[in-house]
Amino acid sequence: MPDPLMYINKYYLVLNALEVITDHLKQQIEQMNIRLQTGTENIHWETVVEILREAGMASHTPDMHERAFKNSYTVAFAFDENVLVGFGRAISDGEYQAAIYDVAVLPAYQGKGIGNMIVQAILKNTPDCNFILYASPGKEAFYEKSHFKRMKTGMALFVDGKRMQEKGFTE
Repeated sequence: MPDPLMYINKYYLVLNALEVITDHLKQQIEQMNIRLQTGTENIHWETVVEILREAGMASHTPDMHERAFKNSYTVAFAFDENVLVGFGRAISDGEYQAAIYDVAVLPAYQGKGIGNMIVQAILKNTPDCNFILYASPGKEAFYEKSHFKRMKTGMALFVDGKRMQEKGFTE
């Protein structure tokens, strides 16, 4: 039988690591005037589509993205002054399971901690949940920095399975 203290110790180690990451990111972001918004008010959904395209991610119509974000459990939008530069969202049952989607940052702002700021806000706003996500091929290391692990048993059923296979998401 596993030792419950072992799990508690691991939990506190992860929490401590998240606090260190968050503090470091706050320092970087304060220098750039980045502000985080955790609601969907005053979002220009055409800009969401543009950012997804510029980041090399799949996009849909502005209306579809608006519905997806508004129907999500939590969202995070990053602004440089009043310019939207990144975002992400999670769907969840609010109890123990969540999935992160659409984390995107404008290429000019990548590598500055903004993506991590978005992910940390999502994690903070969905406490006590297990998280899953699928990363764009080649972006797995970004999530590994936030302690995400590769899954051995993950499965997917995509509307356009052939396209997702060609893009490297499935075998």
